[in-house]
Amino acid sequence: MKKSIKVVFAALALAAVAFTGCSKKEAKPSSSAATEKKLIKVGIINNDPNESGYRTANDRDMKNTFTKAAGYDASFAYSLKNDEQIAAAQKFIQDEVDYLLLSAAGTSGWDSVLKDAKAAGVKVILFDRTIDADPSLYAASIVSDMAQEGATAVAWLVQQKLPEYNIIHLQGVMGSAAQIGRTGALDKEVAAEANWNMVSQQTAEWNAEKAQQIVQAAIDAKKSFNVIYAENDDMAKGAVAALDKANISHGVGKDVIVMGFDCNKWALQELKAGNWNYDGQCNPFQASYIVSIIDQLEKGQSIANKTIIMKEKGFDASTITADDVESYGI
Repeated sequence: MKKSIKVVFAALALAAVAFTGCSKKEAKPSSSAATEKKLIKVGIINNDPNESGYRTANDRDMKNTFTKAAGYDASFAYSLKNDEQIAAAQKFIQDEVDYLLLSAAGTSGWDSVLKDAKAAGVKVILFDRTIDADPSLYAASIVSDMAQEGATAVAWLVQQKLPEYNIIHLQGVMGSAAQIGRTGALDKEVAAEANWNMVSQQTAEWNAEKAQQIVQAAIDAKKSFNVIYAENDDMAKGAVAALDKANISHGVGKDVIVMGFDCNKWALQELKAGNWNYDGQCNPFQASYIVSIIDQLEKGQSIANKTIIMKEKGFDASTITADDVESYGI
């Protein structure tokens, strides 16, 4: 009888060991699968990081935020051309990303690819730039108010009360939200005021060298001007290089007013030194806003206000402080 009991206990012990071993083997893949599920797959389409200091800061913010350690599997694509961005978006959709984050090179032409994203269950979040598309095709839009940026800059220029405004206008990539917004207010004022003249209006595509060439051409043609309205800091920098080469003074109390946008730290330092006159802020740090939206969507919550506009300001060389340079310089 004792022998029979021992045999039974031995059999039960072996069964328990076998069961425990099976449980451990099955738990490993289950745990691994759970870990993989936690990674949110995002495709991020941005403009070229080398386009400007603003864009470099914007791209760095995205890369520092959407990491595997933070729970994301992120892929990046870059272009200043709409058709190349659209091709990248289509590939991300085919790759079955959960979220498509988009800073569009141009405002139009996005409806078809956004419809494809919606059909595939891919949620689209716009950042930095707006597009001309039905709001039902994207989850949220986190942007600067480019039109307000232009209006703030032009209002500042009006306050300078020049007897005559002879302006060289350096535009960004044509059709981009930044170009449209920053151009609109200036075009409106030039059309309305008899003493506002557009000496030259050309795109330098955010590029310092192209801006320098445009201003140099105006100088060589002996055109008279007293305002440089550059739609980003790099183009303002290029314009100043042409002025310096021709020994034309610029900045506070000088011959030519210099205006830029984006608030690179080096640009604000030029402002503080009195070499430039005005710089308009454009906030490049949108990643934290996007994370907040994704968190809400992952919890199944709806986004009540789809358009989130970041607050921004303009800086005047006569009032900017060292603290402003440190706090707002990018």
